[in-house]
Amino acid sequence: MQSSQARPDVVILDLGLPDLDGLEVIRRLREWTSIPIIILSARGQETDKVKALDAGADDYVQKPFATGELMARIRVALRHAVNRATEGDGAVVAAGDLKIDLIRREVHRKGEMVHLTPLEYKLLAALVKHAGLVLTHRQLLKEVWGPGHSEESHYLRLFMHQLRQKLEDDPVRPSHLITEAGIGYRFRME
Repeated sequence: MQSSQARPDVVILDLGLPDLDGLEVIRRLREWTSIPIIILSARGQETDKVKALDAGADDYVQKPFATGELMARIRVALRHAVNRATEGDGAVVAAGDLKIDLIRREVHRKGEMVHLTPLEYKLLAALVKHAGLVLTHRQLLKEVWGPGHSEESHYLRLFMHQLRQKLEDDPVRPSHLITEAGIGYRFRME
């Protein structure tokens, strides 16, 4: 028998649970782990699939299913998890006078360590992991604050202002933390 501290390699989850909604289970898991989650459910509506994937599931298999297909999807999920865990190239990002170490959770500007609050760091890391891409307000709010805060863009404006004060030479004309008006933000590497 395994202890309750054992960490599985993959989670296979049905949305129709007796005590708790499967979507809530996905959200709770995503608060502390990036373990692959595969939904195995009789619910076949597109909206159910979209909700599960948007909540953080990695894949969705509808019942009835072929065992071979499920096993192949598990292998793919595990392969992706291993690739994410072993990606070392993007662990330290250098952009101008900034150096962001995503493994050590350290940020340096002009050689000096910059103290960031946990939420500031989480926001910066989300932008850096998707460097060059525009992340919408909703995407950032969901990733940093969680699904219950996807409409509270004032949080995002406040924390972006704080990050710019700490990381940009000219916070009014930022060179790295770029606003995409009406859409979101992106991290520019230049």
